[in-house]
Amino acid sequence: MRKSQFIEQLKAGDRLDDFFLVKSARMAETRAGKPYMTLEVVDRTGEISGPIWDRAEELQGLCQGGLFVHLSGQVQSYRDKLQLKIDAVRGVDRSEIDPADFTLVSDQDRTGMAEELQLLAASVKNPHLRKLLAFFFKREPMWQRFQDAPAAKGIHHAYAGGLLEHSLSVARTADLMAAHYVGVDRSLLVTGALLHDIGKVDELELELAVIDYTADGRLKGHLVMGSEMVAAAATQIKDFPAELLTQLQHLILSHHGRQEFGSPTVPMTMEAFLLSCMDDLDAKMNLMEQLRKKMKTPGLQWTEYQRSLERYLYLGPFEEERSLRCASEDLDDGQGQSAPVRQPTLF
Repeated sequence: MRKSQFIEQLKAGDRLDDFFLVKSARMAETRAGKPYMTLEVVDRTGEISGPIWDRAEELQGLCQGGLFVHLSGQVQSYRDKLQLKIDAVRGVDRSEIDPADFTLVSDQDRTGMAEELQLLAASVKNPHLRKLLAFFFKREPMWQRFQDAPAAKGIHHAYAGGLLEHSLSVARTADLMAAHYVGVDRSLLVTGALLHDIGKVDELELELAVIDYTADGRLKGHLVMGSEMVAAAATQIKDFPAELLTQLQHLILSHHGRQEFGSPTVPMTMEAFLLSCMDDLDAKMNLMEQLRKKMKTPGLQWTEYQRSLERYLYLGPFEEERSLRCASEDLDDGQGQSAPVRQPTLF
């Protein structure tokens, strides 16, 4: 059965009567000692949460992460944020829903991105690094798993194809930076960009619109896992230089930039410093892109407070840009020809 109410379209005051996928359900107690549940649900357009004050303990079995529920209630505004006032919950069998309504996927051309990534990998001149990239991006099932994986549990690129999209974006920038700054090892930097998050293939698992950590992912983290994966692959390549492997592992282990952000070490080489900056930039730009896609009112406006950035953002929706581009296509260059339109870029 198809959904008719999607989370990104909900407004304060709307009556709710539709299917949702449970992301999480947390039990707590009121000051009076009465148990209640905070239910977080998702669909392919977003997520929203709300408390269940009555029969919370009885409903625990229905409200488990990865299960589908039918919710009745109302959408409210609480502290300038939408939340659900849930009146009724019933369990829903998976056969009753259309998985497409609950599948988070990149809106980019995944086939095109995969082809471009392969070209970038093939452009790496260092033969050992080129063979290492082929180990991950030419062999199955790893190559397909990489294309399907999300890049994060939340915040940025948190959807199927997100890891491919993010890694390619960082690698594109790495290619530019290697040409811009003197002394940068392009082969090392591009390889690091393509492989910096390879550990996320095993760190995260995606089921429709729910992304969660695997046991190994929670215990070790993708930086350590990625470093281990690269080291294991290097043993399969004859005479892989130990110093080169150390340099590449340093890129992976330091790309979060600071130890308090999860990096075992901080960037200490030109390539590691560049990679850390590019990774951080791409994550932040994707966060802004996702916010802008959800905006419905034209013109610049303030977002809700973004905890990951520790600030409000002043952004406008994409539709305004599309209108400007369409208008520019109609401009005449004075010689009866339309003025060329600049190809939109990532940043």
